[in-house]
Amino acid sequence: MRFLFIIFTTILSAIGCAQSEAQANACTDISYMDANYTVCRFDARADRIKLYLKDASNIPYGNFSKLANALEMDGQILSFAMNGGMYHQDRSPAGLYIEEGRQTQKINTNDGPGNFHLLPNGVFVVHQGGAAVMQSAQYLLAKFPNPAFATQSGPMLVIDGKLHPKFDANSTSLNIRNGVGVDGDKIFFAISNEKVNFHSFASLFKDHLGTPNALFLDGAVSKLYAPGLKRNDSGAPMGPIIAVVEK
Repeated sequence: MRFLFIIFTTILSAIGCAQSEAQANACTDISYMDANYTVCRFDARADRIKLYLKDASNIPYGNFSKLANALEMDGQILSFAMNGGMYHQDRSPAGLYIEEGRQTQKINTNDGPGNFHLLPNGVFVVHQGGAAVMQSAQYLLAKFPNPAFATQSGPMLVIDGKLHPKFDANSTSLNIRNGVGVDGDKIFFAISNEKVNFHSFASLFKDHLGTPNALFLDGAVSKLYAPGLKRNDSGAPMGPIIAVVEK
C-alpha cells in the first residue's frame, strides 16, 4: 500500500513539474514583419487564467511584484501576467470588469474619445466553457451564465477574421501595444517590444497567430510578467491585471 502511495505522489509531482515547466516556457520572443514581439500561449481549459485589481485592503495592486507576493503568501505562484484592460486615473476599469464571478463595473457602451471608443471595442471573458474575445455588443447578446472573469477594452484588433476597418497600414501612430486573441481553447497574449501601429499589431494576431478575434488591451502602459524570460516590467501603476496562476 505504501509503495502505491509513493508511486501516486511521484506521478502527481511529475505532473505538477511538467505543468510548471510548460507555463514557464509559455512565452517566446518572435519577429514578425520586421518588428519584435513577445507572445504567450495558454490553454483556456488547462490553465488558471484570472483577473486581479485590488488586494485584501481594497487597494489596487498596481504592479506585478505586489500581486506575486500576495499570491505567494496564499500558497500560489504567478506564472504570467499582463496589464488587463484600460482604466481611469484612480485605476478603476474603463468598462466591464468581472473578478471571481463578481461584476464591479458594468459594460461601457458610451461614445467618447480615445482608443477605448474606437468602435467596435470588445470583451475578453473567461467562462465555464472556456474563453472568448468578442465585440461588446455581442457580449451583451451572449448572456453568459455566471462568467468567472471579464474585462472590456478597445478597439477590437481582429473581428471574425478581418482587421478592424479603421486601421491604416501606413499609420504613423506608433506605440508599445499589448492584446489578447482567442482561437478555440488557445489563448494568445502578445506585447510589442518596439513601437508599432494598430495595423501591424492586429496583423500579428490575424495572420501569424491565426486568431479570428483579438482585442487591444492598452498602449503606452503595456507591461509583461514572464519569469521564464526574466521579465517583470515596471512603470506607471496599473489597473486590471490578467494573470495565469499555479497552485
